[in-house]
Amino acid sequence: MNFKILFFTLIIALGLRAQEAKKVVLITLDGYRWQELFAGADPALIDNADYIDRAEELAERFWSESAEQRRVLLTPFIWTTISDKGQLHGNRLLGSKVNLTNSMWFSYPGYNEILTGRADDQRIRSNDKIPNPNVTVLEQFARERATPHKVAAFGSWDVFDFIVNEPRSTVYTNSGFDLSSDFPLTEREVLLNELQPQIPSPWSSVRLDGFTHHYAKEYLKKHHPDLIYISYGETDDFAHDGDYEAYLKAAHNTDKLIEDLWNFTQSDTYYRGKTTFIITTDHGRGTQPLDLWRGHGSDVSGADQTWLIVFGAGVAAKGEIKEQEQLYTNQIAPTVRKLLGLKPETAAGFGSPIELE
Repeated sequence: MNFKILFFTLIIALGLRAQEAKKVVLITLDGYRWQELFAGADPALIDNADYIDRAEELAERFWSESAEQRRVLLTPFIWTTISDKGQLHGNRLLGSKVNLTNSMWFSYPGYNEILTGRADDQRIRSNDKIPNPNVTVLEQFARERATPHKVAAFGSWDVFDFIVNEPRSTVYTNSGFDLSSDFPLTEREVLLNELQPQIPSPWSSVRLDGFTHHYAKEYLKKHHPDLIYISYGETDDFAHDGDYEAYLKAAHNTDKLIEDLWNFTQSDTYYRGKTTFIITTDHGRGTQPLDLWRGHGSDVSGADQTWLIVFGAGVAAKGEIKEQEQLYTNQIAPTVRKLLGLKPETAAGFGSPIELE
C-alpha cells in the first residue's frame, strides 16, 4: 500500500476513534437539597411568610399534595426525561443515600472532593481563595491528553479559578465575573461580555447562572471539549438569603438549563450517543429547626447529605433508586476517570468508580 495512503488512513481512523470516545458533562447545583429534588417544594416553607412574599402565586406554580407531582412541577426535565434515561440516587426516604466524606460540609471542601475524588480536611478548611494543592480530574485530563481546548470549567462562584487552580492546571476556567477570554470571541461571547457588567448580581462573589450557562455553551459549540464542568450557584445563595421563592425558581430555571445542554449534545454529532451527564451538589442543608434550611456546615445536621444524577452514554436506565445503597461524593471523580479512560487513583481516601451499567 502507498505509504501516504496508509498514513492518512491511520490519521482518519484515529480521528474517528477520538470522536467515538466518551464525553462527560459534569454539573453541580450549589447547595441544592435532596429534599426538594425528590419531593419538590417543602410543605413547611412553601407558605411561610418568613421566607416567601407571594405564597399564593408560588403555590400555583409548584404546589401539589403529592410529593411526586411537586417534584415534576419544580424540575420537570429531571422527572419526565432524565428519570426515564438514567439514575437518580439519594432519596433517603427510600433507602438510597449519598454523603460527603469531608467533615467541613460547605463549598470549597465539597467541590474539592467532587473534582479530585478525595476529601482534604487538613488543607481545605475554608472557602478562602487559596490555590487547590490537589490535582482535579480536570487537571489530570489536561495532563494525560495534552490536547488544547478539550477540558474546561465554568462556575458562577468566583472561587473556582482557585479550586481548579487554573495557572497550574492550564484548564480554561471562567468563573465569577470573569469575561470570556477565549479569543477570537463569537458574537454571543461579545454580547455576554458586554451584558455581564451591566446586569447587577445580588451577590459580590457569585454571578447569575445564565451567564455561566451561556459562556459554557459557547465553549461547547466552539471547541467540543471531551470534559466540561459547569457549576450553577443561585440555589445556594438564594437559600443563604432566606428567599425560598427565589430558591425554588432558581432550581426550576436550572432544570431548563440542563435540558438545554442535553438537547444541544443530542443535536451535535460530536456528542450524540457518546456523552454522559453527571449532576450532583457540593453539600446539603439543614431541616430542623426550620431556619437551618438556609445554612450548612459541620454544625448543621444533614448538611453532609447529597444526591447524584447520571444519564446518557454508558448509563443503565434504572430511574429513581428505591433500594438500600450508600454512595459517597468521593466516587464522582473516579467515575469520570473510568468513563474517560484516565489513570485511576489508588491511594487511600479516594473513592471507587460507581457502577453505572
